[in-house]
Amino acid sequence: MNYTVTGATGHLGRIVVQDMLKMVGAESLRAAVHTPAKAAALRQQGIATVKADYLDVPTMVDALQGTDVLIYIPSKTYDVLQRVTEFENTLTAMKAANVSQIVFVSFYADQEDNPFTMSPYYAYAPRRLAGSGLQYAVVKNALYADPLVPYLPELIERQALIYPVGDAAMSFIAQNDSAEAIATVAVKPELRGAGQVYTVTQNEAYTMPRLGEVMTAVTGRTIGYQPVSVAEFGRIYAAEGDGDELGSMYAGGAKGELGLMTDDFKTITGRNPEDMTHFFENTVSTLTTILLRRTRDA
Repeated sequence: MNYTVTGATGHLGRIVVQDMLKMVGAESLRAAVHTPAKAAALRQQGIATVKADYLDVPTMVDALQGTDVLIYIPSKTYDVLQRVTEFENTLTAMKAANVSQIVFVSFYADQEDNPFTMSPYYAYAPRRLAGSGLQYAVVKNALYADPLVPYLPELIERQALIYPVGDAAMSFIAQNDSAEAIATVAVKPELRGAGQVYTVTQNEAYTMPRLGEVMTAVTGRTIGYQPVSVAEFGRIYAAEGDGDELGSMYAGGAKGELGLMTDDFKTITGRNPEDMTHFFENTVSTLTTILLRRTRDA
């Protein structure tokens, strides 16, 4: 079997590629990347790299030649129409390259009444796959736990989480666990190809006071919960380019639509996902570096 991973130099894609490398070896693996110059480290590992531009069907056809299973990691754009176009181009390229199997990496904020900007896309993709004639599986991720680590210095300074979700709980998954689940689904025929839909989460969903307690225990700094409004959240992070979009996601969280928990990770991998406390403890060296740098810069 030959596997192609798109988005292979992104945060999640890099981890998926490394897991696939362990599971199937470099000779069965291809990394599809938008900018080949960023893939030098992959080539040094003996992994074939190919250019893949979701908006350029011919490059996608070339990238997918000889592929048995495609692991499709979407781009990060918040433009719904562009995301749909990229996905449709990929389906067109799969047909042209005679690729019949896909593992689609998704997100769990796809409910019909979810106000998240990208909810229409995530709801569309599995329905499109169902009518595509392809053999497929969908892996939906909960919120990534990983961005919470570089966010901690700001939270320590604020002494509080500010997510506008009220009393609702949110579920998370570490990117390492997400990547393992995705790679495992790709390499095990019994887990893919029949329209399976998985949602990978930790075993606890966290209200913000509870998440603050975990962060307090790990950092030794008090982190409570002082929510702002969705509009204020968007203004605070407007400079980062995605304040309104993230605000819309947490508006869905306030409705309870980011709190889903499942046993799907264990079904896929045979083990429990890493819990939040253990995740933070495992990243303590990274956290310490961040905190020390923040202290020096203060």
